[in-house]
Amino acid sequence: MSQAEKIVIADAPLGWQEVVAVARHGAQLELSAAAWARIDNAQAIVQRIVASGERAYGVNTGLGALCNVSLQGEQLSQLSRNTLLSHACGVGAPLADEQTRAILCAAILNYSHGKSGIHRQVVAALLALLNRGITPQVPSQGSVGYLTHMAHISICLLGVGQVSYRGQVVSAAQALAEEGLEPVQLGAKDGLCLVNGTPCMTGLSCLALADAHRLLQWADVIGAMSFEAQRGQIAAFDAEIIALKPHPGMQRVGDNVRALLAGSEVIAASLGIRTQDALSIRSIPQVHGAARDQLAHATAQIETELNAATDNPLLLGTPEHYRVMSQANPHGQSVALAADLLAIAMAEIGSIAERRLDRLINPHVSGLPAFLVSNPGVNSGMMIVQYVAASLCAENRQLAQPAVLDNYVTSGLQEDHLSLGTNAALKLLRALENCTQILAIEYLLAAQAFEFLKTQRFGAGTDIAWRLLREQVPPYDQDRWLAPDIACAAALLKDPAALQRALPHVH
Repeated sequence: MSQAEKIVIADAPLGWQEVVAVARHGAQLELSAAAWARIDNAQAIVQRIVASGERAYGVNTGLGALCNVSLQGEQLSQLSRNTLLSHACGVGAPLADEQTRAILCAAILNYSHGKSGIHRQVVAALLALLNRGITPQVPSQGSVGYLTHMAHISICLLGVGQVSYRGQVVSAAQALAEEGLEPVQLGAKDGLCLVNGTPCMTGLSCLALADAHRLLQWADVIGAMSFEAQRGQIAAFDAEIIALKPHPGMQRVGDNVRALLAGSEVIAASLGIRTQDALSIRSIPQVHGAARDQLAHATAQIETELNAATDNPLLLGTPEHYRVMSQANPHGQSVALAADLLAIAMAEIGSIAERRLDRLINPHVSGLPAFLVSNPGVNSGMMIVQYVAASLCAENRQLAQPAVLDNYVTSGLQEDHLSLGTNAALKLLRALENCTQILAIEYLLAAQAFEFLKTQRFGAGTDIAWRLLREQVPPYDQDRWLAPDIACAAALLKDPAALQRALPHVH
C-alpha cells in the first residue's frame, strides 16, 4: 500500500482493514470537515462547563478516586499535563511501531465522534505523529485495559519521552523540532481524553484480525497439502455431507479444500486405501470452520467497539443544550472477550496443524521416508521441527487462558472491575505469531512430502502452493540449517500478496 493512500474519517464506520492500512502499510489518515466540526462542538461544551463552574468528572474534578476534588482556572490545564505524566508508568519492552500506530488510529477515530471534548489542536497533533512517522515508544506492560499505553503516546505531544523516527529512537522533543512541530498546550479534559477509552485493545485487536483472517486462509491451503500428502479419503469433504452440518465457516472450508484438491491424481489413486483417516486429517472443515465462525463473531465485536464513543464522561448535545454523562463506556469487556475467544480458536488451529505435521514425519503412519529425508539415519531430516511446533502449541495453550477473568481492584475501589482487554489483545498477537510459525513448519513438511509423490499430478491449488514455496526454499535432500527455511515459509504466510497472487482458490 502506497504512502500516498488516504483514509478519511467522515461519517461511515471504519473497518479493521483501514486501521491496518494506516498502522501497517503507511496510509495517511485525515478527518473530514464534519468530523472536525463535531470535535469543535464538544470542545465548546467543555468551555461552557468550565465557565459555568458546574462539576463534571475529569473536566474540573480530579480523576478516579479523586473525582470529588474540584479544580478551577490554571489547575485544569495542569491536571491534563499531570494526568499524562503520572499515567505514563508502563514497563517492559516497547510495542512494535505498527502496534502503537494502530492504537493512535483507534484513538483518533474515537475523538472524531465529537463526544469526548478534546481540543482540535490535540487531535491534529496526534494525526501529525501518524502521518509524519513519529511513533512513540510505548512500554508493552501495565494496562488494565486503558491508561498507560495512551499516556506514553500522549506525553510525546508535550515533547517528553522517546519516539521511533526515521529508523532511530530519539527524544520526542528532537523529532517534533525536526518536523517543525511545537509541543501541545493542553486544556481542560484533554488529559483525561488522551488516556481514556478502549483504543489500546481495539487498535491492537484490528492487527490481530488481519493476521487471523490471513492465517485461516493459509490453514486451509496447508491443511489440504497435508491431506493430499497423506493420501486422504476425499469422501470426508463431500459437499452433501458438509451441508448436513450448516455452520457457515465449515461450508466455506469445505468449498476451499475441494477447490484446492480438484484434479489431484494423488487423491484419485488413493481412494479406498483406508476406511477413514485420523481426525486431524478428516476434520479440517469442522475445526477450521469453527475458528472462522469465532473470527466472524470477534470481528463484529471489535469493529463495533472501534466505531464507538468510549470516553468517560461523554458530552451530548450543543453548548446551549448539553448533557455531561458519567458512565462506563471505557470498559472494554466486548473486545476482551472477543480477543480471548479468538486466542482459543487460533490455538486450536495451531494444535491441529501440529498433529497433521507430526503424522507427515512419522514413518509408522505417513507411508513416506522417515522424517521426510531420502537417507534417514545419517540424516535426521525434519525430526526436530516437530519439537518446535509442539513447543509453540504448548505456549499457545498458556496464551489461550482468558485474560478477561483476571479482574483486579484499582483506584481506591473506584475502578473495581476491569476488562484486561489490552493484555488479551497482546497475548492474542503472540498466539498468532506462534500459529504462523507452526503453519510455516507444516508448509515446509507438506511441500517436502510432495517431493516423494510428484510423479502424480497434485490438486489445482495445492500444486500452486507447493511451487510458490519452492521459489523460496529448495527441496530438503540432506540435513542443512533449517531455521532459515522456516523463516522463509513464515515470511510467505505474512505476505498478503502471496495469497492473492498465487492461491485464487481460497476464500
